[in-house]
Amino acid sequence: MKTRFLSALVATSLLLLGGRAFAAEESKAKADLDELVGKVTVKLKDGKTTEPDLADELKEFDTLLAKYKDEKTDAVAQILLMKAMLYVQVIEDSEKGLQFLKQLKSDFPESTQGKKVDDMIASVEKQQEADKVKRALVVGTKFPDFEEKDTAGKPLAIANYKGKVVLLDFWATWCGPCVAELPNVLKTYEKYHEQGFEIIGISLDKDEEALNKFIKQKKMSWVQFFDGKGWQNKLATKYGINSIPATYLLDGEGKIIAKDLRGEALARAVGKALAKP
Repeated sequence: MKTRFLSALVATSLLLLGGRAFAAEESKAKADLDELVGKVTVKLKDGKTTEPDLADELKEFDTLLAKYKDEKTDAVAQILLMKAMLYVQVIEDSEKGLQFLKQLKSDFPESTQGKKVDDMIASVEKQQEADKVKRALVVGTKFPDFEEKDTAGKPLAIANYKGKVVLLDFWATWCGPCVAELPNVLKTYEKYHEQGFEIIGISLDKDEEALNKFIKQKKMSWVQFFDGKGWQNKLATKYGINSIPATYLLDGEGKIIAKDLRGEALARAVGKALAKP
């Protein structure tokens, strides 16, 4: 899951640069950064994604910034940007990441990145707010409701399912673990739907036609929310979802019974919830 974030941060930083070519005097800094990013990529592929795991590489970022401290070029600004995004997207320490993004704005105000970093700062701050919501979504608390439209254009809200046991399922057709878990979800739905079990699927797909084809093929008869924004899905963003599958099982009052149940654990929890008077 976190490996995808490196691709995202590289893509984001390239967008900031607008595909510009570096001047000859900047090429050394770029070459040094490319080599360092290669080392980071190897570690991420090995599942090493924590700050201690990446301690040596993080020190190298500081070494490079010190080496080129007198150069206020895009190539050097890129070093600080990549360090910032490594904290935001991989280590998932948004506070430190935000600190480095603000440093980028302060230290490299005339760079391409420095002129465009405000949007990234705003995005990280928005994600921090979503993370606060996610941390508050603990068992026993009421899940914050929403008012949207499903793929059929009908009103969609948790309040519409009062008295029902509801599974909120954040997923996508391209998500291997989501697809692997689908047989268990289907089995549970078929067993308990008539007794009051409902599912609200929240798809992080971008291709609606492909989504509808998949739903029809797999005989998924429950409602779906889709806005075609992928990881920027409105509800996924609202609730701080940064990995899928992510599920919340709610009771008839909309309170969280359990989270991220897999396999037979889902069926057991649904059966137990429905058995309560």
